[in-house]
Amino acid sequence: MSKHTVFDTDNIGKLLLKLTIPAFIGMVVITLYNVVDTIFVGQYVGQLGIAALSIVFPIQMLSMGIGQMMGMGGAALISMAIGQGDKTSAERILGNAITPTIFFSAVLMIFGLSNMDFWLRLIGASEDVLPLATDYLQIILIGMFFQTFAMAFNVLIRAEGNARVPMISMIIGAVLNIILDAIFIIPLEMGVAGAAWATIIAQMVSVAYCVVYYLSGKSLLKIYLKNLLIDWKILGSILSIGVSSFIMMMASSICAIIINRVLNQYGGDIAISAYGIINRIVMFALMPGMVIGQGLQPILGFNYGARRYDRGLKALKIAIIWATVFCTIAFAVLYTFPEFFARIFNSDPELVALTVYGARRVFIMLPVVGFIMVGSTMFQALGKPVQAFMSTVSRTVLFLIPLVLILPHFWQMEGVWWAFPITDILTFSLVLSLFIPQIRQLIRLRKGQLTVGE
Repeated sequence: MSKHTVFDTDNIGKLLLKLTIPAFIGMVVITLYNVVDTIFVGQYVGQLGIAALSIVFPIQMLSMGIGQMMGMGGAALISMAIGQGDKTSAERILGNAITPTIFFSAVLMIFGLSNMDFWLRLIGASEDVLPLATDYLQIILIGMFFQTFAMAFNVLIRAEGNARVPMISMIIGAVLNIILDAIFIIPLEMGVAGAAWATIIAQMVSVAYCVVYYLSGKSLLKIYLKNLLIDWKILGSILSIGVSSFIMMMASSICAIIINRVLNQYGGDIAISAYGIINRIVMFALMPGMVIGQGLQPILGFNYGARRYDRGLKALKIAIIWATVFCTIAFAVLYTFPEFFARIFNSDPELVALTVYGARRVFIMLPVVGFIMVGSTMFQALGKPVQAFMSTVSRTVLFLIPLVLILPHFWQMEGVWWAFPITDILTFSLVLSLFIPQIRQLIRLRKGQLTVGE
């Protein structure tokens, strides 16, 4: 197995760069799925179309949460198994990450299709937005399986040290999505339904590419039918590590629902549209921290499994520095030129003005987000479920949701915007308090003062 393993190197910075660049390109591409839909809908359907996509997005986040849960939980265990030289266990883990993904996707699809109007009204859809949101959601739910697996496969393949295949998979999907958006929405005039079909077809092709990779014999790990049978112990380990990612997504989904309802109360559909645009811009702003964390995860997991703690610590240090620098650059660009980015989605003066106003408040603490994301990924990579749960879920559950519920009572819509930077400050403080003891433990392990189980 050693001839396939890229982690066995002293040049940690180069290895992190090798894994991060494809992850960054891939993340840009996968973010385009939702952003490109919003741009085409905003330009050719209008303000209500953006509001409809914003209303549906919390449900899409649940699908992504399932993919992240099985992907991150499985990837952490796979990386450590590879580090220990146990390919057989790594393949069993892979199989046990795939089967539950199919099951959970089916459950979400059935529940969603059972009563769409109820769920959309609960999220905050007005009578004007409801028909558009229904058209979009129905198609997204039908193809939910592909959205979930696109997320899971990209993380699982990267866990074996291959960042190129996930990148190519996502590029193929995104390019196809853009082409289909242009065809379905402009000449065929399919509106939001066209955007939904473009997304699902593109994700289907992306998943097919990943499946071909596993079946081609070029992958380090293989998918065997016997490994698709659930091993409850392995599944429990996957869920214990990955559940924090799902709960984070679920909490983010609930938070988005609350924000939509609050904004609808104080600003109407135009406020929901403004938040929808800001949310898409945030996706790009958070990418540096996310992809550096993704690049760090297999390196840290492998070196922890191989007991090479000095290399793990070095990778962690480099990742934190890079994430902080890139998030600071993203903040400077977005804070200085928010109007430019807002007009990409829609040129309505009132909508652009509201988007700029909100964005300049939401992005204030962006420089500290890189550390938060790398720190959270560290706990997942090391197989620390409690710390991973606390660091990922706290941002939304402990801080953002309560602030969004409380602050608007005093400052109306202004309270929603300020809830975000206050949340970032509180989350940074919590992650730092969990991070320092873990670093001290890694240093003691490196010095031989502890064993792994202590």
